[in-house]
Amino acid sequence: MAFLSSFDICASGLSAQRLRMDIASENVSNIDTTRTEAGGAYRRKLVVFESYGSGSSFREAMRNAAQGKGINVRACGVRVADIVEDDREMKMVYNPEHPDADESGFVEMPNVDLLKETADAMSATRSYDANVTALNAMKLMAQKALEIGK
Repeated sequence: MAFLSSFDICASGLSAQRLRMDIASENVSNIDTTRTEAGGAYRRKLVVFESYGSGSSFREAMRNAAQGKGINVRACGVRVADIVEDDREMKMVYNPEHPDADESGFVEMPNVDLLKETADAMSATRSYDANVTALNAMKLMAQKALEIGK
């Protein structure tokens, strides 16, 4: 039933945005980490999303809907394709007393920017809220449809 697959689409969006918020909070919590298991300072992580499902683009779906062909929403949604490290340069901070300072007194600091992480977390929160709103709207439509038969 196509209507029920709409719940799956929203659920995939909720899961993806929750992971995006988790990664943003991980980045913020490691903003001062100068030593990792891999060696060197912590590198900012980014989430890469991809859509899955019907295989058609939004334009094709709209064209099919306009022509009355319907839209195949079976098993559609978004998923996390990868979590990648940001390749921007690390920040070099002069602090000769730091245990990780090099011979010139500079410490390699993570390439995490608090402002970017805050904006990313806010964007993920808004997207999460939008998915919750869509989910609640579908739930309300289902309830109203069931009331028709009363």
